[in-house]
Amino acid sequence: MRCPRCFNEDPSWFYLGSKGWYCRRCIVFSRMLVYEAAELPEPEPKEPLDPHLRLDYPLTPAQQQISDQLCELSETQDVLVDAVCGAGKTEIVMACLQRRLQRGQQVAVAVARRQVVLELAKRLASAFPDLSVIPVCQGYTQKTEADLIVCTTHQLYRYPRRFDLLVLDEPDAFPYKGDPVLHGIARVSCRGQIVYTTATPDAELQARVRVGTLAQLKLNRRPHGYDLPVPHVLIGPGIWLLVQLYRWLKSKQKAGKQALIFVPTIQECYRLKALFSLRFACGALTSKSEDQDETLRKLRAKELPFCFATTVLERGVTISGVDVCVMLADHSVFDEASLIQMIGRVGRSFACPQGDGLFLCRQRSEAVERCVKRLKEANAAG
Repeated sequence: MRCPRCFNEDPSWFYLGSKGWYCRRCIVFSRMLVYEAAELPEPEPKEPLDPHLRLDYPLTPAQQQISDQLCELSETQDVLVDAVCGAGKTEIVMACLQRRLQRGQQVAVAVARRQVVLELAKRLASAFPDLSVIPVCQGYTQKTEADLIVCTTHQLYRYPRRFDLLVLDEPDAFPYKGDPVLHGIARVSCRGQIVYTTATPDAELQARVRVGTLAQLKLNRRPHGYDLPVPHVLIGPGIWLLVQLYRWLKSKQKAGKQALIFVPTIQECYRLKALFSLRFACGALTSKSEDQDETLRKLRAKELPFCFATTVLERGVTISGVDVCVMLADHSVFDEASLIQMIGRVGRSFACPQGDGLFLCRQRSEAVERCVKRLKEANAAG
């Protein structure tokens, strides 16, 4: 027996109800009977579209090469776009989306986190002004049909066998990473090919590349041509780290710079925000924050100089000219991928292609050392 939604085959998850067998592992997305697998309707065919693609900047030769290769490879197989933070992964996949829409095929972009969905939807709507582009995520589920859908991976349950091309952005991010239910839902939603885009592919994606079931396209250089920022690493006791953070923020305040301070836990985030608010204008942003959208607006509008945040901001959010500090970077919550993503918020824009990164640690950390090594290797390879 196999669940048609999440592909579960463990008999302990199945239950025989009055209407037949169903899987309890994915029941949070509504009950689906096992026999319904054969009854899922094929989506209605769509008319070909001719969307105009408008980019703020032309693709660099390296980006254009990856984009052209992606268009060809994704016709017949799944593809991993392994590109460093800020390399323009979204812009690289746009031509592929345009090509599929011109043939009347259905496409979607799925992301693990809500905030990234909202930002990506705005960027894609700007790039494709002729299309209806909608976000589908918590708080945005009134409308679920459009020319181009941008959704959280959870919301893919609404679209069984729908998409000819699914772009899965940051598949190594929580909560998609390691969740077999979300993996199954994503696969069921796509009747064609999946394009994975990330700067930090996990072991599962790397294994698929090695065995040949996933093509890989690699880009180690940002479009502005500058190196990736490599963080300074300071190690010392907790009180000393607080003093270093104070000095760092004081220097940013003097220079008129904006900064993100990443911390490992929600409790620590609010504790440090309260402490440093005594001397600086600070905000805090976690998964529990009720004012996430407003805090992000203030950050982008440069109305908030400093913001303490958990890993909720580590991916997909661009704030021009921001510097980054990771407090307690040696904490077990932070792995190599999350550290790369957090420092990857620095130097992303053409207007501010460089910046400052700082890792404050209580002790040596393999994850920190691997992060620094990988960034240096990418700079050398780029």
